[in-house]
Amino acid sequence: MGDKVLHDSQQYIRSVQLLRDKVRRFDAYPFCLPAISGLHELLFHPRVTFIVGENGTGKSTLLEAVAIAWGFNAEGGTANFTFTTQASHSDLNEYIRLVKGIKRPRDGFFLRAESFYNLATTIEQLDAAGGLGRRIVESYGGKSLHQLSHGESFFAVFQNRFGGNGLYILDEPEAALSPVRQMALLTRLHELVKQDSQFIIATHSPIVMAYPDSMIIQLTPQGLCQIDYRQTEHYLVMKEFANNPEKMLKILMEE
Repeated sequence: MGDKVLHDSQQYIRSVQLLRDKVRRFDAYPFCLPAISGLHELLFHPRVTFIVGENGTGKSTLLEAVAIAWGFNAEGGTANFTFTTQASHSDLNEYIRLVKGIKRPRDGFFLRAESFYNLATTIEQLDAAGGLGRRIVESYGGKSLHQLSHGESFFAVFQNRFGGNGLYILDEPEAALSPVRQMALLTRLHELVKQDSQFIIATHSPIVMAYPDSMIIQLTPQGLCQIDYRQTEHYLVMKEFANNPEKMLKILMEE
């Protein structure tokens, strides 16, 4: 059989619904965020959904809630990780419902750029303690993630740990990647999509969000909406800067 692609009825998460009747106060965080206060049901693309927007609009908060509601650890990793270094997540996951598809993934991972160091440390500690049989780090390429550069360790997860037939929730995966590595990430993402994988990705990268078989959800001070790639501020700003850096620098540095 050739490569398979998920159909709508087979996607792992079809949508997320806010249980609005449970929310006592919409003026309290995180419900005061326009993207959350205006949320009823957010539909996900069967293959790749991008969550974009400025800092503070709630991208990571929403992504984190979906990941926790699915069963992932708040600080990242697979559903088997239970470590906590600093409980800083909101309780939004207690107020949402995930509408799931008819299929269950065989693999899954929640990658958070801001807590990736904690994940790498936990892997080393568990392997040092022993008693788990095969070392966990073997699933990540065999080398300690702390002995790789930040970008290399990120890419080792994408390349080695993600095995297909999976649900992958990524929070700013481009954080440690060069532009060339971000393009390599697109290649790996496409390979995994063809292996029945679904991605939900919060990103600022116009390279990453260019993946064609996808949907882009933009979070703004007015709420959330679907947007075309070439209408995103990320694309427009980077295009303008690349086409005329001198003009943009002059504008930025005017006194």
